[in-house]
Amino acid sequence: MMRTITASAVTLAVIAGLIGCAGMSAQDRNTAIGAGAGAVGGAILTGGSALGTVGGAAVGGVVGHEVGDKRNKK
Repeated sequence: MMRTITASAVTLAVIAGLIGCAGMSAQDRNTAIGAGAGAVGGAILTGGSALGTVGGAAVGGVVGHEVGDKRNKK
């Protein structure tokens, strides 16, 4: 039950944050999306642990930034 609530809350926060992405560059948007996806993944994998959520967001943000960087260089 707690895992579902945490995942739902993180998902809603990500969606709310992405609404403000209209003026962002593609790379910034990819970083934000990666961080959001990482946060959700971290929360799910660690059973809603705050450390897992923050760690997932950090890793996801880095991955999103690098993926965006590679796409923008082509």
